[in-house]
Amino acid sequence: MRSATRVVSSAATPAKLNGNGATVSNGAHPADNGSAKLTPPRGYTKEDSSLRRDWLAKRTGVTISSGVFDEPEKLQGLIENHVGYVGIPMSVAGPLKIAGSFAKGDFYVPLCTVEGTLSFSMTRGCYLTHLAGGITTRHFKQEISRAPVFIFSDVTQSMKFIDWINLHFSEIKAAAESTTRHGRLLRIDKYPAHNRVILDFVYSTGEAAGQNMVTISTDKACRWILGEVQHLAPVRYLVESNFCGDKNPTHRTLLHGRGHHVIASFMVPERLLKKVLRVSVDDIVQSTTDKQISSQLAGVLGFNLHVANALAAIYLATGQDVACVAENAVGITTFERCGENLHGTLSMSSITVGTIGGATRLLQQQNNLKLLGCTGEPDSSKKLAEIICAAALALEISLMGAILSNEFAASHAKFGRK
Repeated sequence: MRSATRVVSSAATPAKLNGNGATVSNGAHPADNGSAKLTPPRGYTKEDSSLRRDWLAKRTGVTISSGVFDEPEKLQGLIENHVGYVGIPMSVAGPLKIAGSFAKGDFYVPLCTVEGTLSFSMTRGCYLTHLAGGITTRHFKQEISRAPVFIFSDVTQSMKFIDWINLHFSEIKAAAESTTRHGRLLRIDKYPAHNRVILDFVYSTGEAAGQNMVTISTDKACRWILGEVQHLAPVRYLVESNFCGDKNPTHRTLLHGRGHHVIASFMVPERLLKKVLRVSVDDIVQSTTDKQISSQLAGVLGFNLHVANALAAIYLATGQDVACVAENAVGITTFERCGENLHGTLSMSSITVGTIGGATRLLQQQNNLKLLGCTGEPDSSKKLAEIICAAALALEISLMGAILSNEFAASHAKFGRK
């Protein structure tokens, strides 16, 4: 599902909203409104980009470079056969106001995207929820797993293997954790299947996303196990059975999670919905039922409009593994009436991100994490996950409004084409 934003008359320059929700004169540059301007200045010229960087620096204290590339020597561990760079345009959306378990305050969210309307749309959702007091987020847990499978000649041996694993967890844990300073093996869930046993190694990975960490740790543990269970004569094992759902959308991930599990919600008065999105609470609630029916018919896993859009753009900007969008985008978005308010909620059981390791060390990605206040300090990965979930929810409500007000196609025609 593509994103959308407000459409204005093509005969006039778009009106600008300031921090009080008032409009700036069509003839004035948005930056002319000074500190009262809540959302980023618009415009497509080189000067407009420069003005936005200055505007962002004044509000965050972080200066964004117009373009910076890491030296090839710095790329070891991130890419092989390196030949050059592809420049992906970067924007900022916000301010995104969050009252969370770890994310607190206003955030300006960096986005790498080539989809016209995405940045405007997220900014509109941020603006709407900001006027209503912001988005509440709660971090539920962080767990990531690797799931090897051991294959035996018969089911009798496989059942004995499960008993053996239960008795030797402390030794297995020691072997797994010997390879990492950050990872902690929380438990091993056992799943018998015929003459096979899937061992789901479940870890906490601190501030790292942890994909490589859990692979290396689990491999070490499996090698130790294999050396200790020769009396059970395992035929073979695979360090990953595909049970954990790594980079695949699965029902298991939707239910149990993989990575950070975050829930975000907002309460927006109907008067603000009508003012900013030009739709009512009932419009949105009724359309949710329509979309649920259609989604069920199509066999959609999860229920959301385009969470993947927010994830991909933020992941690219902050040095995350973009392929994880496949498993992370199984969130569930709901909209309900609560008195005269719209209650919107997004549950995301799988946000596989970190603030250390991988491409988070690249210069621009590190600077973007600095922009969000997520540079590896304790609980910063949880904070980042909350920001991502809140940003995705802001994008969800903006698109819902665009579809209901019949501005979806027109907005793409206006802002998604040159």
